[in-house]
Amino acid sequence: MIDALLVSNVLLWLLVVGLALTVVALTRQIGLLHERISPVGALSPQSKVEVGDAAPELALLDLHDRPLQIGGVSEDETRTLLFFLSPTCPVCETLLPTVERVARTEVPRVRVILASDGAPEEHRAFIAKKRIKHLPYVLSAQLGMRYGVAKLPYAVLIDEAGMVAAQGLVNTREHLESLFEAQRHGVASIQQYLEEKAK
Repeated sequence: MIDALLVSNVLLWLLVVGLALTVVALTRQIGLLHERISPVGALSPQSKVEVGDAAPELALLDLHDRPLQIGGVSEDETRTLLFFLSPTCPVCETLLPTVERVARTEVPRVRVILASDGAPEEHRAFIAKKRIKHLPYVLSAQLGMRYGVAKLPYAVLIDEAGMVAAQGLVNTREHLESLFEAQRHGVASIQQYLEEKAK
């Protein structure tokens, strides 16, 4: 009886050591895979406006009846981030704190404009719930159509000269930040930058 207990104990310890070695090996492999996989920036689906094109110019009123000029040369040399969202989009909601942080901290300064379409009452309730009254919020189906927005959340970065600097679907904080990185490197997307660097 004692021999059987001793043998089973030894076998169990060998099994535990084997499992520990397997976990260490898997952890190492995950680390190697993580190093090999390059970061993914904002996804750029087909759009009516390409990076490098002049941003469509529109004069609109936001939900607070403040006039907004979108596109064209910036008088105060600020960039513009158009963030297309919907009150019913959970991903859009999770990105709002990042969008607000960008508005506060990005250098040179960025003017953030939230854009959507639909019933004004629904959007006013969303603005109150999320406490984003300080950000311009535009309801314009025409704006989304001019930029070729098909899926949300979508962002367009317009430089000081009124040119589209970067754009794409932004499902994560990293996607949103990749728009600014793409502009800093003078490329349409982070993917293009990585491809050029690999050559």
